[in-house]
Amino acid sequence: MNREETLKGEIRAMRDRLTRLSQASVRINESLDFNVVLQEVIDSACYLANARYGVIATTDAAGGLDAVLTSGTSDDEHRQIVSHPDGQRIFEHFRRLPGAIRVDNYFQYATSASLDGRLPMRVWSGLAAPILHRGESAGIIYLGHDREEKEFSEEDEEILVMFAAHAALVIANARRYRDEQRTRTDLETLISTCPVGVAVFDAGTGEPLSFNREAVRIMDGLCAPGEPPEHLLETLTVRRADGREVSLDEVPIAQMMVSGETVRAEELYFQVPDGRNLTALVNATPTHSGTGEVETYVVTVQDMSPLEELERMRAEFLARVSHELRTPLAAVRGSASTLLNESTDLHPAEIGQFHQIILEQSERIRALIADLLDVAHIETGSLPIAPVPTDLAALLAELEQRFRAGDSRHDLLTEVHPDLPLVMADRSRIAQVIDTLLTNSVRHSPQSSTIRIGAAPGDLHVLVSVADEGTGIAGESLPHLFRKFSLTRGEKQMPDTGLSLAVCKGIVEAHGGRIWAESSGPGLGASFTFTLPTVNEPRLFAPTQIPETSHRPARGSDREPVRILAVDSDNQALRYVRDALVKSGYEVVATGDPHNALLLAEEHSPHLALLDLMLSGTDGTELMKRIKEFSDIPVIFVSAYGQDQLVARAFELGADDYVVKPFSPTEIVARIKAALQRRTTAVSPFPYKAGALVIDHAERVVSLEGEPVELTPKQYQLLAELSANPGRILTYQHLLRRVWGSSGDADIRPMRTAISAIRNKLGDDADNPKYIFTKPRVGYSMPRADAP
Repeated sequence: MNREETLKGEIRAMRDRLTRLSQASVRINESLDFNVVLQEVIDSACYLANARYGVIATTDAAGGLDAVLTSGTSDDEHRQIVSHPDGQRIFEHFRRLPGAIRVDNYFQYATSASLDGRLPMRVWSGLAAPILHRGESAGIIYLGHDREEKEFSEEDEEILVMFAAHAALVIANARRYRDEQRTRTDLETLISTCPVGVAVFDAGTGEPLSFNREAVRIMDGLCAPGEPPEHLLETLTVRRADGREVSLDEVPIAQMMVSGETVRAEELYFQVPDGRNLTALVNATPTHSGTGEVETYVVTVQDMSPLEELERMRAEFLARVSHELRTPLAAVRGSASTLLNESTDLHPAEIGQFHQIILEQSERIRALIADLLDVAHIETGSLPIAPVPTDLAALLAELEQRFRAGDSRHDLLTEVHPDLPLVMADRSRIAQVIDTLLTNSVRHSPQSSTIRIGAAPGDLHVLVSVADEGTGIAGESLPHLFRKFSLTRGEKQMPDTGLSLAVCKGIVEAHGGRIWAESSGPGLGASFTFTLPTVNEPRLFAPTQIPETSHRPARGSDREPVRILAVDSDNQALRYVRDALVKSGYEVVATGDPHNALLLAEEHSPHLALLDLMLSGTDGTELMKRIKEFSDIPVIFVSAYGQDQLVARAFELGADDYVVKPFSPTEIVARIKAALQRRTTAVSPFPYKAGALVIDHAERVVSLEGEPVELTPKQYQLLAELSANPGRILTYQHLLRRVWGSSGDADIRPMRTAISAIRNKLGDDADNPKYIFTKPRVGYSMPRADAP
């Protein structure tokens, strides 16, 4: 072959490489989806260099490993590569190389670099090229041959470097698009779930462009049944704060928007022709085009009805308190006046009666003032609680004796478990709770009826209950029973301030327990139950020591302090939590930055995370999911009032507990101890095996016929709890408390959804189950493990 033919061959080869490079460049530009782009990049890289296998690994904003995709591998090989035990070090090694590299034997090269060169597939020669964007590493492309005789050429290296340079820009654009989509989705979710109504109107036509759910709810309250919300804009009458009244059937909304007026926190009164009305706090802001014309109007509407209802409840509460104070004061004043009246000739017995009236009524005033002070302490998180190991059976015996010595005609039946463990409790405060519940039952039960008080051990707590045969409670009233000002049981028969049960709730939660009420309906009696943490010396650990479990490697110290990761965007709240935990003997790693929290979690390996539900730039549930990707630690959320939906979602995703702001140091420490105790006592050293199903509690791994089963944290907790009690029916209430950390009257639908999802993943037929059995209206169970 002469030189001319050689040159022609080289030109043809170069043209072929450029053609393939051009085709590959077109393919990777066809989508903006980040994962699709990465897959196209690695597939095209294999195509350009005729490689059997390919791996692409990208970096995140902090320079760490972000995503790993493969080409030419089976699903099992892909999973093993992604979960390679030395994957992070291999990635860092190639990422730091100054340029592309070719190796004849990958395993020997990896061994010489002190890397784990074992791969799920046979790889001989290799070729790696960095992905650089604006001089910064965006990732690495690695290609491999599966036959010893095949090697990568210098031309392969050149074309891969050229392709990687172009791919870097495409990947950067896809990442930017992904981040923008995430931001857009987060913003849309925020607006959709916002408790304030948000509506966008076309300023030219007055037509609504979009509504969030709260805006739709507000409009539904004003619309007649079956009336479209759009019709409301034609019949609504609006009265402004200055008294001006505008009817939209006379002045179209588009005409009102022409002026471009900005409204700031103005209280408006809305009314429709049939009399329905609403008061709302309104903000309206116009958006302008490039020429200065008003294009759209963004309107936010806050329904003032809850605030008006709260104000009404406050007024009623003040009226009740005034009445409750005036009545005993009148009796005290009348008795004192009679005693001081020199013209009145009183018998010594009468004098004694007046003294008794003064004593009883002054005690009534003292109790009311004490309730008011307790409520104030609960709301500020400063309720004084001093829990110590307490013999609950002895306390109940004292309270029973005191009750029988009183003037009540009710029959008191006490049922205390003979092996009741000690509880961590402030004796006087728990006596206050039980006294309040007994008084409540006496007040709402017919004379001579039976009141039952019981105490029984639970898993890590003791359940105390007070049940009566009285007026009962309507189902819709149960969720509101422990709220301040709430009067939902017999208020017509017996006036009350609505504070006593709210105080009970605050005291119980300050101990780290929960309280709830149950009733079959009006006239069918009611039962009040609360929990207290037990003192279990072999298992309960102090803040300065945590027992090692089989799924946590030893860390070189028999008395290692318990580390708590605390994350809160509110610096004052974060400081309060940190100081409270440090004083209790915990080691605290605190940050207000959720992104920094991930780095701190990896660096310090905390035993528990305490996360605020609402963080800057994200929410606590997203941070929890990121943490649980590499660390299976308990998570307690700090929430504010009005975040019930977020709390429920947090439990669905694997949260262990929650605490409501404001809280006392005693309560947060009690909840941390309970969460750590639940986690450390739940691990069984022996796997559960039933047929093809294997549950390794120590490694938290579930497999079916040797294949791993992917479960969410909450699904695993539920399955682990059932398998830890084989052959035993676990009630809905038990599972709600153990897995969801909620009370016995909580919604069981999330549990049923989780059971259904687990059955689908295990291929278990609900009508003919092998693994999870249903006891209708009771609970679930799993079969006993196979004999070893």
